[in-house]
Amino acid sequence: MTDAPRILVVDDEPDLLDLLAYNLEREGYTVATAPDGEAALHLAAATPPDLILLDVMMPRLDGLATCRRIREDARLRTVPVLMLTALDADADHVRGLDVGADAYLSKDVAMPVLLSQVRALLRGADRQDAPASTLRIHGLEISRERYLVFRDEGGERTSIRLPRKEFELLHYLAAHPGKVFTRQDLLDRVWGRDVFVVDRTVDVHVRKIREKLGDDLIETVKGIGYRMRK
Repeated sequence: MTDAPRILVVDDEPDLLDLLAYNLEREGYTVATAPDGEAALHLAAATPPDLILLDVMMPRLDGLATCRRIREDARLRTVPVLMLTALDADADHVRGLDVGADAYLSKDVAMPVLLSQVRALLRGADRQDAPASTLRIHGLEISRERYLVFRDEGGERTSIRLPRKEFELLHYLAAHPGKVFTRQDLLDRVWGRDVFVVDRTVDVHVRKIREKLGDDLIETVKGIGYRMRK
């Protein structure tokens, strides 16, 4: 039995799949591979990985649909997903983030950069698994230990499970109500300084949180960033 982080690599190009697996195994990771999204979901359900490296353009089930289904699965929802793809326009980044990817890199990225990103995402996941407090604000109870948000509505208590980065962003802002953070502040504190993501990443995640919890929780401070309403 090994304690090495388990990484699931999903790509329909056999040569690239072998190259990624080889380099990740050299770094000491345990690697599983899948040629498409359907196979990846079966493998992940059987043994949830610590991180998923996911191509976008694949047969049977593409990366966007696969990521969406990962985020709908209670057992996999908090697993970091790194999209690695030939589609590198801003709109492609936004689509990846919209379905729940944690980071998005071009396939032509240098291998040391890719491995650095993998390490950063795994470190972030380790930090967030540590026990933490429960926050209560604006009728919400935000539990870091359970990764759930609870809300009382019409006398009934409902639970809302957010994807990992949406939850971490909400928790961080809720821990500092009234304080204004720039997008770069939030990227550094929630994603980490060594994770390669763009400013629009924060905007996408704030929008998704607002869609699920309402528009009045997180305020936009024009020209600066965001804050949790006091």
